[in-house]
Amino acid sequence: MSAQCQKKAITTEGTGLHRETQGKITEARRILRPCRCRFRRTLQRLTCHDRLTKLCLPTSSPRPFFERVGFYEKIMAKRPRIAVVGSANVDLTTFSDQFPKPGETIFGQKFDLGFGGKGANQAVAARLCGADVFMVARVGDDLFGPSTIKNFEKLGIDAAHVRQVSGVSSGVAPIFVDPSGQNRIIVVKGANDELKPADVDASADTLKSADCIVLQFEIPLETVYYTIKFARKNGIRCILNPAPAQPIDIKEVADLDYFVPNESEAEAISGMPVRNLDDARRCAGKLLAGGIRRVIITLGANGSLLAGSEGMEHVPAFSVKSVDSTGAGDAFIGSFATFLGEGLAEQDAVRRANLYAGLSTTGVGTQKSFYDRARFDSEWTRRGTA
Repeated sequence: MSAQCQKKAITTEGTGLHRETQGKITEARRILRPCRCRFRRTLQRLTCHDRLTKLCLPTSSPRPFFERVGFYEKIMAKRPRIAVVGSANVDLTTFSDQFPKPGETIFGQKFDLGFGGKGANQAVAARLCGADVFMVARVGDDLFGPSTIKNFEKLGIDAAHVRQVSGVSSGVAPIFVDPSGQNRIIVVKGANDELKPADVDASADTLKSADCIVLQFEIPLETVYYTIKFARKNGIRCILNPAPAQPIDIKEVADLDYFVPNESEAEAISGMPVRNLDDARRCAGKLLAGGIRRVIITLGANGSLLAGSEGMEHVPAFSVKSVDSTGAGDAFIGSFATFLGEGLAEQDAVRRANLYAGLSTTGVGTQKSFYDRARFDSEWTRRGTA
């Protein structure tokens, strides 16, 4: 074949391949065009504020609204809005080889001072997991009060409804930790006891904008009960962590979406021993029979038990090297509220919360030991569970 004929054959073949490729691209564009148009019309209907709040584009977020996936893009998970009505304390943590006996004085190995309180811890966990969070709380007029408010603001938590109470100390929590990571805690509630139902009403407009309200027992029970009714009246998901455990009127918490105690709290409230998984199942059954809708009993190294009217499911824990278990329950609550608010299935949210809580025990302290979302996502992916 002559050089001229060869050149003509190659040109013809290339044109054929080019036309075939162009045909496939044209067909793909025809299929995708309606999807792109619907998405564009949706954006045009939204105001700038809607695009930020409904499509999760807060300017302070380190995570992008869009992620590249090949040549196309996908929308990130919804950014939930979490309200925490609860406590804010300062944690005073002492590490020692053993706990002192009555009348005994011993030397400790290390001391750590940090911000805590179950409500504050849960707010921080939710914020670090990617939620927009605001806090409704009371602090004292001592040196801890302003520092607590500044800590919230530093972490990006809305503290507009965190107020100082004159003549009252801030809440404090002396914590004692042994070498295995187990802890014993004494809570002095201080200004936390000054958070009243009227303060919930004063925060009503902000609370009504929440996807979820989180509560604990370090504030007055009347405020807890009132907030549960407020959440139900306004159609807002409500999660209660009944800690520290105390006697309650089960009927007052029957409108909850989630009741989340650990073993000791479940035992104290139900009056039934919770020493293993079978005990936990019996205890959860009693709580459900009392009118509570859904129960999650956190079991430490044994994971969690998820219980509802349709049955019960044990969600195993993840293996970690625990250093300090303080705040693990709070890490679970805050992360669970966030994962659930992002639209994850209940079981999936519990599994992720199990890992987040476990990872929090690998560091010292409470808030300082919590993972941010990037570190957590990396760990979740590394363990092959994403």
